[in-house]
Amino acid sequence: MNRILVIYMNTVEKLTEGLGTISMYLVIPTVLIGFANVVLRYVGQFIGIRLTSNAIIEIQWYLYSLIFILGFAYILKHNINVRVDFWYAQLDPKRKALIDFVGHLVALIPFCLLGLFVTYNPVMLSWGRRFDGSWGSWEVSPDPSGLPRAPIKTMILVGFLMLLLQGIVELIRLWATLRDIEELKPKTTEVPEVPLRIE
Repeated sequence: MNRILVIYMNTVEKLTEGLGTISMYLVIPTVLIGFANVVLRYVGQFIGIRLTSNAIIEIQWYLYSLIFILGFAYILKHNINVRVDFWYAQLDPKRKALIDFVGHLVALIPFCLLGLFVTYNPVMLSWGRRFDGSWGSWEVSPDPSGLPRAPIKTMILVGFLMLLLQGIVELIRLWATLRDIEELKPKTTEVPEVPLRIE
């Protein structure tokens, strides 16, 4: 059983890492497209010709959305989400694991399931699925020269699904910490402390 869990965790974590890496690299085209859009808009106003389009604007916010959607599971995996606490950091590892385990079980997993449930039908409608089960044309931006909306809406489902899968990995790792199951515990890398020298 532990071997199956290890395979599951390794598979999900590789996928999480891959999507997190893509998310980080998407920042570059997002910034470049945003910069180009601003420059083209002002140059176009100066010379009296429209040099930009709604497609460019929408590509920018599609990419911006993907940065967050693809990064959800990565943030959870690396525990780099924002925490506001006064006492959590001072607790021993087992107490931290218990708090996180309960939090994931009571809040994170139900939130992901609810997110998948709530967004499934709107995404299917966006792809053109009608209430009677037939298929029509997919949803397109109402703006002139706008982009299709269905692909970016589908990424919401991908984001919730990856967060759910990574959340299950975290539950397994936290349970392993609580039960001292070494092969399932999170792999931690010790960072050597560098003494602060004041001269």
